[in-house]
Amino acid sequence: MSDVRVAGIDCGTNSIRLMIARVGERGMSVEVPRIMRVVRLGQDVDKTHRFADDALERTYRAIDEFAAVLKEHPVDALRFVATSATRDAENREEFENEVEKRLGVRPDVIPGTEEARLSFLGATSVLHTQFGDQLPPAPYTVIDLGGGSTEMVIGGDGTDVPTDRVAAAFSMNIGSVRMSERHLLSDPPTRDEIKQAVADINEHIDEAFDKVPAWKTGTLIGVSGTVTTMTGIALGLKDYDRDAVDGAVIGFADACSTCDKVLTMTRAERHEYPVIHPGRIDVIGGGALVWNCVLNRIGDAVRTRAHRVLNSYVTSEHGLLDGIVLDLGRRTLSA
Repeated sequence: MSDVRVAGIDCGTNSIRLMIARVGERGMSVEVPRIMRVVRLGQDVDKTHRFADDALERTYRAIDEFAAVLKEHPVDALRFVATSATRDAENREEFENEVEKRLGVRPDVIPGTEEARLSFLGATSVLHTQFGDQLPPAPYTVIDLGGGSTEMVIGGDGTDVPTDRVAAAFSMNIGSVRMSERHLLSDPPTRDEIKQAVADINEHIDEAFDKVPAWKTGTLIGVSGTVTTMTGIALGLKDYDRDAVDGAVIGFADACSTCDKVLTMTRAERHEYPVIHPGRIDVIGGGALVWNCVLNRIGDAVRTRAHRVLNSYVTSEHGLLDGIVLDLGRRTLSA
């Protein structure tokens, strides 16, 4: 078997995505580009520890849509990966049973470390495509900023440890939905709400830094909807343009200014920016604040411990979903 057709589904706290691709010895070729639906599965999970009935219904509608696509494009293997919200939900078995009934495959509720590994695989697998032979310096640190959790993972240094191999990873229970629902309740958020959120975020980053030597970062890569949205705004895009965003290098100063602007906007003001997906309007402020804190903390760590300047990040449209599909294809080929 020279290649296989596989599909991956990434079911996160805010959105659910499907991608179908062929995977072979030469890599991955996408056949059905990613389909994304904002379903807010993690609605109120941080507070209630349960999936809300309307959140489940929104997610089931998207899953039925995906099932129809998969019927038109049969695959050799399918993996349904569920992340932060599902890890936290006490009624997750009900969700898992319903997904299996509708798709014929049971959700794989992965731990944060596995989520980090797959996000790293997806983000680093396209660096040659994005940069050619002029690869940015290793080690690579990938930040996958989701709705319920944010993964921080660093790869090897390219000498003792290959750059495509995870050296350390940690999953923080902070994200756009979780921070917005926990702290940023006003419209726009108050100074006190922002202060409390920053303290919460920094506690989690401290914990991550105990496990991940982020100060060694040679290149920082940001993935997920929050990061790509912030990049689109920083680039001044009128409408979201995936090709313009993917591989874009954004300076920390521009990024942090953009994050501050989005954080302090009212929801009505965010609606004036078509680059922000309508499903992210009410939570993008929480994501912007997390991204702002992460950039500042990693930049400070590199400066104070490695005595280097890290003042920009690479934006990637390739994260967890790409990693799911590529990993599944490789395992299917070797089976």
